[in-house]
Formats: sequence, structure tokens, C-alpha cells
Amino acid sequence: SSRIKPMGMFSRRSRRSTKPEEETPDIPVPWRRLFGYLRPYVGYMVIALFGLIGNSLLSLVFPAMIQRVVDSVLVANDLALLDQITLILIGVFVLRAFTQMIETFTINYVGERIIMDLRADLYQHMIAMSLAFFTKRRSGELLSRLSSDVTMIRQVLTDNITVLLQQLLLAIGSVAIMLALNWRLTLFILILVPVMAAIALVLGRQLRTASTRIQDEIAKATTVASEVIQNVREVKTFVREPYEKVRYTDAIREAFKVALQALRLRAALGSTIAFVAFAGLALVLWFGGREAIAGRLTGGELIAFLVYGLTVAGSLGSLLNLYSVVQQGIGATKRVFDILQQPPDILDAPNAQTLNRVNGEIRFQNVAFSYEQRQEVLHNLDLTIPAGEILALVGPSGAGKSTMFNLIPRFYDPTSGSITIDGTDLRSVTQASLRQQIGIVPQESLLFGGTIYENIRYGRLEATEAEVFAAAQAANAHDFILELPDQYQTIVGERGIRFSGGQRQRVSIARALLKDPRVLLLDEATSSLDSESEAEVQDALAHLMQNRTTVIIAHRLSTIRIAHRIAVLDKGSLIEVGTHDELMALNGTYARLYNLQFRDEPDESEPVQP
Repeated sequence: SSRIKPMGMFSRRSRRSTKPEEETPDIPVPWRRLFGYLRPYVGYMVIALFGLIGNSLLSLVFPAMIQRVVDSVLVANDLALLDQITLILIGVFVLRAFTQMIETFTINYVGERIIMDLRADLYQHMIAMSLAFFTKRRSGELLSRLSSDVTMIRQVLTDNITVLLQQLLLAIGSVAIMLALNWRLTLFILILVPVMAAIALVLGRQLRTASTRIQDEIAKATTVASEVIQNVREVKTFVREPYEKVRYTDAIREAFKVALQALRLRAALGSTIAFVAFAGLALVLWFGGREAIAGRLTGGELIAFLVYGLTVAGSLGSLLNLYSVVQQGIGATKRVFDILQQPPDILDAPNAQTLNRVNGEIRFQNVAFSYEQRQEVLHNLDLTIPAGEILALVGPSGAGKSTMFNLIPRFYDPTSGSITIDGTDLRSVTQASLRQQIGIVPQESLLFGGTIYENIRYGRLEATEAEVFAAAQAANAHDFILELPDQYQTIVGERGIRFSGGQRQRVSIARALLKDPRVLLLDEATSSLDSESEAEVQDALAHLMQNRTTVIIAHRLSTIRIAHRIAVLDKGSLIEVGTHDELMALNGTYARLYNLQFRDEPDESEPVQP
């Protein structure tokens, strides 16, 4: 039964994670905070606005010049006036090109700065989130938020605003001139506006839903690709390339289906609006022709009226298309701000103090813990780990060892009870100062894709080159690094895939040594290594554990041998604590685990004295 429960939990988590967007609440768009990203660039936006206004007003000159050519030049056969109008038009177009250049550059500059600011804020907020946040979301989904969703928000704040203002200016300016030319004909064409708006509202709502689903499906496809790239070794080991190809193809096919639906809606919206607009122009031509025959409109005015009518129709079409684009941007904005507005589960107290260098005594006092209000993982746990002691945690799978591990650096907070270090409650100090005192070497060390030097120096960024080399020597990594073609400047590759497990572990140990923590957490750093690599890593760990409080999740006899005490966990409870001999004498859970797991394990090495 102890094995069935974790599988059930995993299955539920998997079902949720395959549909990441279904859990996103329908939060209102925080417009004030969104437009706050424009505030630092108000000056640039003002310049862009002047360029936009100039560009729009100059665009309205051309139809008036057409009217002048038809009514004056062609009627009077005045070539001098034609030359004059042509020169004026060239001058207008030069000014329009200049204002358009200013507008385009400044608005795109602001857009790129907003992308940078928003991505930086989102990324900073993500990495500040608690560990629980990342266990609920998949990396591909988060990457999709940082990439495509942020780009859509940029369009809402810059491109869409300029399109909105420009098309409004063109429409309002054209209508004003049309009213001056013939108010009856203007009112006739304005009747079409409510018809076009109604069509846009009906189709726009459906388009918004489809656009949101597109982003959801893209996020799922990105998640699949991200997982495969991160686990490419397993994919190739199990020869699952065909399976993963099908899985990714299915994901992008679903995105294509939804995109096709959105494309149909967008095509229907565009073609319907275009039909209404041009049908309206046909009616304007009919009505305007009657006005011209009646002498209330000249031929030039009729042509100018048609051109202004085309401008109004184009502006309305752009505004209605903008409505559908904004709906997509709203969906992206909600997804991004759903993350930005979500506070971390673990926060520093308002009066949190900086934890100075500690001796390293850790005390669990009546600690209980459960994940998301589910069944308790730890129950009323009391344990004191003196400074400098090496404590091995032993117990069956699911006993709570990893949970206890994660409570010490405050990746999670206890549901009840308290954890102290040198008598100071962990919740009363800043997370940064607490974790600065703690070094962690996981069971499988993961390295960054840069150089070996950068990976070791990650433990203390201000470390000198000599200190980096010294840490590598203490971790038994210096010699193998010098044998590499580029030595310390050798590129590790993603997740350290170019190096053996023992080499990765020794680089990870060097990184921890450089950090010089007072508390060390080891998740059985040698359990997956061969005998030769294990001996080198064990020797490196002996250097690392000197004069530090060390907690080890133990899976091997060699690890238990170097522990001062052994704590036995079972079903979330601490049931036995003592030395190996003391626990064997009790003939309890530890003795049973030892006889099942450790008794026949070869252990030819002498105990390492840290």
C-alpha cells in the first residue's frame, strides 16, 4: 500500500500538468499594472504620438488634392496648377515619411524595452517562487509564458495602441472632411458602422476563446519538446524517438486544429467586414452620383468622398481586426499576470533578521508537515542534531526523508511545530541568509551548460581563481579537469551530459566546498557510482564534511559507517535514533532494514574520518 499511494499522487499530478491552463483562474486584466510598464517610456511615447498625428494628418491631404486636380486642373486645363499640386504632394509625402520613421522607431524601441522589462520581472518572480510552485507547473508552460505570451503583451501595449490611435485619427479626420463635403452622404455611410461593430462583437468573442486555446496548445507542445530535450538520454536509451515524435506531432496537430478554427473565424470576420464596407461604398457611389447629378456635389468632391470613404472603411476594418488581436493579448496578459500576481508560498517575515555564521545545531520541535492539506508526511517529529554531527537518515521509500531534508533550507515550512538552527527559528531569518549557510549535494548533480570554472565558481561568485582551484583539488576534481583539452574552460554541456557521474559529483562537491557552508545536506551522493568513482567521491566528501553539521539520506552501508548517529524514519515518524551498534541491539526497524538492504553489501573500505 505504501507504493500505491505515491503512484496515485503522481497520476493526479500528471493529469493536471498535461492541461496547465485549465487551472488558471479567470482573473481580471490588471490594466493599471499592465500600462505601468509604459510609464518609464512616456517621453518616447509622446514623440511617437507626435509622429503618429503628423503621419495621419498628412495622409488626409491626398484625397483633397485629388479633388483639386479633378475640379480645377482638369476642368481649366491648368498645367501650372498641376505642377504646383504635384510639388506640394511630394513635399507632403517627404514629411509623412519622416514622421512615419520617427513613429516606427520610437514605438518599436518602447516595445522592445517593455519586452525586456516584463520578461525580467516575470523571470525574477518565477525564480523567487517557492519550490512547490515548480512542482505544480511544467517547464515548457513557464517558457511559453516568457516567450510567446510576453510578445503578445508587447503588441497590446505598443503596436495595438498606435494602430488604435492612428486609425481613430484617420477615421475621425475623414468623417469631419466628409461632413464638410456633404453631410447627407456622410450620415448615409455612418449607418453602416453599427452593422460592422455588431459583426465584430459576435465573431470577436469566439475568436478570443479560440486564441486563448491556441496559446494553451502551444504551451503543451512546448512542454513536450522541453521534457524530451531535458531527458534526451532516457529517450535514446529506451529507443523512444518514434514515440516522442508522435507525441509532439499530436501536440502540434491539436494546436493546428485550434489555429485553423481561429483562422476560419478571422477569415469570416475580415471578409464579412470587407463585404459590408465595399457594399457601403457602392451605395455611397449610387447616392453620391445622384447628389452630383442634382448639383449638390462636384465630380472632384465625389471622388474625394469615395477615397475618404475607403479610408474610413479601412480604419474601421483595422479597428475591428484590432479587437480580435487585443482579445488574444488579453488571454496572454491573464496568463502572465496569473504568475506575477501569485505570491510565493514561502516568504520572509516582515522583521526577518539576517542569519550570521552559525555553529550548525539543528533542532526539530514537534514538526508536522503535509503537502497541500493532504495526509501528513511527517508527524510530531522531535530531533536535535548537534553542531558538527554527521546524521544518516534511513527508512523505507516514502518514509519522509526527502521532506525532512527540504525543510532544513526552508524550501517548505512545517505545517506545525518549528525548526531552529542554533536556537533561531528558521522563519525568523531571511531565506537568503539561511541558505547561504547550507550546502546541498544531490544524488544526481546537475551542472550548468557553461564552463567547469563557472560551475565551480557558482558556489561563491566573488571567489578568486586560486580559491576555485583549491576547491577543485579538495574535491579530487583538479586532476581530471587538467586532462581535458580546455581544462577549466571546458564547456560542460547541458546538464553536464559530457561528463561521467563521478566527475559531475566531484565538480558539484567543489562548488559546495567553495561556498563553505556550516550545514551540509547530502542525498547519498555516491549511490549511483562505480567503486572507483565512489572512492574518489567519498574522499572528496570527507573533506567537505569536516567540521560541518551533515545530514545524509543514506542508501549504502559505506554512508552509514561514517555517520555519528542514524535516525530511522517510517511512515513520517521518527522511530529510532542511535549509533549502528545501538540500533542493531534494539532489533527494530533499523535492524530489519540492515538485514534486508545492507548486510550483504560489500564494504572493504575503512571508515572515513571526516
